[in-house]
Amino acid sequence: MPPKGFPIVQFDMHVAEAIGFEKFDILSQRGIGHIDDSVKLIEKNQGIKIDIRNNAISINEPKCNRYLEVGKTIGCFYIESPAMRGLLRRLKCNDYKILVAASSIIRPGVAQSGMMKEYIFRHNYPDQFEYFHDVFKEQLSDTYGIMVYQEDVIKIALHYGGLPEADGDVLRRAMSGKGRSKEALQKVKDHFFDSCEQQGHPAKLSEEIYRQIESFAGYSFCKAHSASYAVESYQSLYLKVHFPVEFMVAVINNQGGFYRTEVYIHEARMSGALILNPCVNKSKYETTLYGVEVFLGFMHLDGLQSSLALEIVEDRQRNGFYTSLENFINRVPIGIEGIQTLIFIGAFRFTGKTKNQLLVIARLILVNFKPENRGLLLIQEPVKDYQLPVLERSKYEDAFDEIELLSFPTSCSPFDLLQTKFRGDVMAKDLVKFQKKQVKMLAYLISRKHVPTKMGAMYFGTWIDAEGELFDTAHFTNSLKQYPFQGGGCYLLLGTVEVDYHFPTVTIVKMAKMPFIPDPRFSNSDERQYKTHGNIKEDVSMTNRAPYPQAQDINLPRQKMK
Repeated sequence: MPPKGFPIVQFDMHVAEAIGFEKFDILSQRGIGHIDDSVKLIEKNQGIKIDIRNNAISINEPKCNRYLEVGKTIGCFYIESPAMRGLLRRLKCNDYKILVAASSIIRPGVAQSGMMKEYIFRHNYPDQFEYFHDVFKEQLSDTYGIMVYQEDVIKIALHYGGLPEADGDVLRRAMSGKGRSKEALQKVKDHFFDSCEQQGHPAKLSEEIYRQIESFAGYSFCKAHSASYAVESYQSLYLKVHFPVEFMVAVINNQGGFYRTEVYIHEARMSGALILNPCVNKSKYETTLYGVEVFLGFMHLDGLQSSLALEIVEDRQRNGFYTSLENFINRVPIGIEGIQTLIFIGAFRFTGKTKNQLLVIARLILVNFKPENRGLLLIQEPVKDYQLPVLERSKYEDAFDEIELLSFPTSCSPFDLLQTKFRGDVMAKDLVKFQKKQVKMLAYLISRKHVPTKMGAMYFGTWIDAEGELFDTAHFTNSLKQYPFQGGGCYLLLGTVEVDYHFPTVTIVKMAKMPFIPDPRFSNSDERQYKTHGNIKEDVSMTNRAPYPQAQDINLPRQKMK
């Protein structure tokens, strides 16, 4: 029996269909959690109720369209990845209708066939192409004669190929990855070419069209699927545009999306939030928001047990704010390791004491502390006033504490920790002005995506410059052999700017990881001065597929085929 005690019977999908049962695919999505929690947080923080399902505000809103057009979509469902942001910029996507198409053409089937690149061209230059055949103009004029959705494939199979509707259903199943057999698909293929020949269609045109049809197998959306995804994308975008701090806190609390937590914290800061480290009197297990002050949640602290984090919050709710370090130790069952973690992250900064002073006080208290007296000590004895010397502390020690416990600094920028003062000759916002020119930039690595090619592996990188703006790079096989990625951190980049349909990418020629300053906490230990630097993270996504064919390999026709 399942955990909730209800009996469950499992059927094979084909058997269920034969019996006559309806089948539903039910998915769990963080994106819906982002939206729901954002709406609740906006009402709590600002007293504003948002009807996010009102299409008048969440499908076609001018400011949202401007964000779409320039790919400012970090945190938004389905449209935040580097590839999707690049596609939005190439399309100058500025309305819901284009977003629906973009949600489908990003899929592997459309991209693999070369139709994504062709769609981008035709969208930008609608007067510089001819339809393959009149049927494409009649059936697919909304998508410039390009098959984008599953329905488009069926339309062309029926209206150009002359196939019966039963064969169209076989194609639909193949495109959704639920085809019953290769034999059935082969019969459809044979019927298609026989029918095309009987209608007098040119053989080369029919071959090209079926090549495009085959590329959809298992990798495409129906239009309703794309449209519903686009609705959810637009709803999250509306919240990001108009309530950015609340939205980013909701994204953080739902474990983010494509990127790691650090990226969403950066986005919140860029949106006007004041990012604050966990505090025993302000923070909860999740990240909390007070006005524009964002207190990071205890859940982000490496080494702090979740049960302990929850106990800190529950005791505060029962018995009020903690008044001192002694008061905290007396109320919460915690050992020296947990206390040190909280001290190093600054969770007791309300006391006005330095971290060094707090560490000494904690050890003095715990050395003779008896757990059985917990909860009674405050009544029995007043809080002791320890007289301790003030020790000098580097302003960057806090940053290295944060890197160790959070994997990223919050009290300063990663750029502040570099040994070099150079910040790049060109900033991300100006890249479009440097088409075909070589630029030298300094940037913090966010993510890299592996892409297989015939020449070997290449990567697409996503970075933040010293002004906090995102930009993208391309790293080809030959460059990577000499200048590979070396983990998270800041890099000096040398490359050529390529502007592809409004979207700039820097093709990297050389790159080098730039050294941070030595960890000032271990100034007397050469061995440990650079150990914490390894905690800086990067997002790496791998692609397990055959290389896509190049445009010259496909040679997709742009004129009417006769």
